[in-house]
Amino acid sequence: MSSSDRPINGGPWQQGGADSHLRDTDVIPTQNRQQDLPDVEGLQGDFIGRRGRIFGLALKTSIFTVLTLGIYRFWMKTRMRRWYWSAVRVGGVPGEYVGDPFEKLLGFLIAVVILAFYIGIVNLLLMFLSYSFFQDNFAAYLLSFVGVVPLWFYATYRARRYVLARTRWRGIRFGLEPGAWGYAWRALVHWGLTLLTAGVLWPRMTFWLEKYKTDRTWYGDVRLEQEGRWQMLFPAVRHVLLPTIVGGICAIAGAYANPALFLVTAACGVWFAFGIVYYRVKSWEILTNAKRAGDIVFRAQPSPGRVFWIYVGGYFLSGFVASIFLGGFFLAAAIAAGIFSEIGASVEALAKIGEGAFAVAGVATYFAIFLIWTAMAHAFITMPLWKHYAETLTVIDPGQIGAISQRPRDEFEEAEGFAEALDVGAAI
Repeated sequence: MSSSDRPINGGPWQQGGADSHLRDTDVIPTQNRQQDLPDVEGLQGDFIGRRGRIFGLALKTSIFTVLTLGIYRFWMKTRMRRWYWSAVRVGGVPGEYVGDPFEKLLGFLIAVVILAFYIGIVNLLLMFLSYSFFQDNFAAYLLSFVGVVPLWFYATYRARRYVLARTRWRGIRFGLEPGAWGYAWRALVHWGLTLLTAGVLWPRMTFWLEKYKTDRTWYGDVRLEQEGRWQMLFPAVRHVLLPTIVGGICAIAGAYANPALFLVTAACGVWFAFGIVYYRVKSWEILTNAKRAGDIVFRAQPSPGRVFWIYVGGYFLSGFVASIFLGGFFLAAAIAAGIFSEIGASVEALAKIGEGAFAVAGVATYFAIFLIWTAMAHAFITMPLWKHYAETLTVIDPGQIGAISQRPRDEFEEAEGFAEALDVGAAI
C-alpha cells in the first residue's frame, strides 16, 4: 500500500505518520477494528459522533481557514471528512477517509489555470462576436453562463470519483469509473426535459442520473447496481407538485376574487418547502433500497418529517446565534457614536474615526458570523442529518462481504480541483 493511500496521521488503521499536522484527536476512537466480521444477515448502521466535538473542530478549522486567507480549507475539509467518516459505523466498523489535502490544493491550482484560460480567451471571443452581431454584450454573458453549466456537472462527477477513491470500509476501497463528460451531457439533457415539463419529469432525471453514477461505482471488486424504474419515484414528488398547483390556483383566485386565498398560497409555500425535503429523503430511500452490490442489498428507512425538522430547527438556531453577533455590532456602533457625541467631537473628526472603526468592526463581525454559522450548521444540521441517515440504514449481507477483494488504487491526483474552483463541493 502506497504512503498516499494510508489514513492521514492516525486514521482508524494507522497511528502516526508524516502528516502530523492532522491530529489523531480528529478521528473518533474506533471501538471495533477487526477486518473480518462474522457473516451476519443485517449490519446495522450507527453514528457515534458528538455535537460538541464537531462544533469545536468546525470552529477551529474555520478560524485557520480565515487566518490563511482560505488556503487551509483543503486541510479543513480533509479533517472534517475524517471525523464524519469515522463516526459512521456499519456493523460496528467505521468508515475511513484517506484523502490528501495536498492533492486537493494541487487539483485546485490546475483547475484555476484551465478556468482562467476559459474565462480569458473564450469569454473574450464571445464578447467580440456578441458586439459584432448584436451590438450588445448580453449574448456573450448568456453563452458564457451556459458554457459553465456542463463544467459544473463535470466537476460534480469528478468530485464524487475522488471522494469514493479515498473512502474505505473494512480496509476495502470504493471507486468510481471515469465518465465525467458522459454524466455532464446526460445531466444537461435531463435538466432540459425537467424544465420543459415544469418539473413533472424530475423523478426521471433523478433516477437516470443516479443510475449512471451507481452502475459505475465499485466496492472492492464488486460493482454496485441501481435497479428499479424511474416511475417508482413519482409518489415521492407529490408534495412538490400538489402545493405548486394548489398555490398557483389560489394566487390567481386571490388576485381576482378573494384576497384571503393568499393565506392558502402562503401555506402552500410551507408545504412546498416540506415537499422538497420529502422528495429528497424518499427518493434517497427508494433508490437505496433498489441498489445492490452482488448479493448485498440495503434497507434505508429515513423519516422525512425528522429531516424536515432538523433543517428547520438547525437553520433557526444557527441564524439566531449569528444574529446575536450582528445585533452586537450595531449596538457597539451606537454606543461608540454616543460616546463621541458626549465628548464633543466635531462632525468631521467623528466621521473620519467612524469610517475606519466601522469598516474594521464590520469585517470582524462578518467573519465572526461566518465562523459561528459554519460551526453551528455542522453541529445542528449536518451532523444530525448524518446521524439520522446512518442509524436508519441496514446492510443485508448473505455472507459475501468477507469474500470481497481489494481494488487497485485510483491515483486521480487532480482531486476535486474543478469542484473547488466552481464551488460545487462534495459531501462535506
